[in-house]
Amino acid sequence: MVYTVTFNPAIDYVVHIGEMKSGATNRSEREEMYFGGKGINVSIVLRELGISSIALGFTAGFTGEAIEKGLKDMGIDTDFVHLENGNSRINVKIKASEETEINGQGPHIDDKAIKELSDKLEKLSEGDTLILAGSIPSSLPSDIYEQILAKLSEKKIKAVVDATKDLLLNVLKYRPFLVKPNNHELGEMFGVELKTDEDIEKYARKLQDMGAVNVLISMAGDGAMLIDEHGKMHRCGVCRGTVKNSVGAGDSMVAGFTAGSLNGDYEYALKLGTAAGGATAFSDGLAAKETIEELLKTL
Repeated sequence: MVYTVTFNPAIDYVVHIGEMKSGATNRSEREEMYFGGKGINVSIVLRELGISSIALGFTAGFTGEAIEKGLKDMGIDTDFVHLENGNSRINVKIKASEETEINGQGPHIDDKAIKELSDKLEKLSEGDTLILAGSIPSSLPSDIYEQILAKLSEKKIKAVVDATKDLLLNVLKYRPFLVKPNNHELGEMFGVELKTDEDIEKYARKLQDMGAVNVLISMAGDGAMLIDEHGKMHRCGVCRGTVKNSVGAGDSMVAGFTAGSLNGDYEYALKLGTAAGGATAFSDGLAAKETIEELLKTL
């Protein structure tokens, strides 16, 4: 079974406005609402690819109830920890000539809730996949990723970590199955500017030397690179299309790679991840199965 963890789920309220006028009343042309958070995005795209998952994390208040109901209506199993106070956040995304975002802070997560999530994770068993993605709310310990993987280190699960800087570097000792920084984040980790494929491969292999089993580097318009567990480098170009949406493309790539790697074919996993990421970038929301399949044929 695949489990995703979203520490700070959200309702993304997307408002389309022709021209945003500061200090005035603006009327929308249209609106959409999506259930967001990096782990939740992964679960949604996995469902499109025919892979079941269970979404874990924390929810609170009436917005938390809406997130859970919405995911269940989409066919996604959830097992969230319910916080006693506050509300899950609402993020406002304004689509105008320039994009503007106002992201909510989210509820406070106390020690009792952290323990409850830890107990749920203890139920994972050998062969399960755990996907940890995104930043950590201020009310959680800064080493929460390390705490989780340390407790699960003897269970032989596949851990996928999509994080940046120290958050990622500090979990490499637990040999995560996959890490997915982008090329700029990879350079920041080592304090260097990466200009060529050779540079990127060199430092991706450093992450592997430090413990990562597979290292997937997303490179925006330059495609993606994978160093697989056998030490082989794979390179994939970018999908062609009109970019409509930057939210969730990286999460979609994680979902595609996870689904594609189940049979051990890493060349296919890289292509499926690239197609899934592109399908989200070219859509108003997250990737749909049909779009992923169309793009996969072009790679």
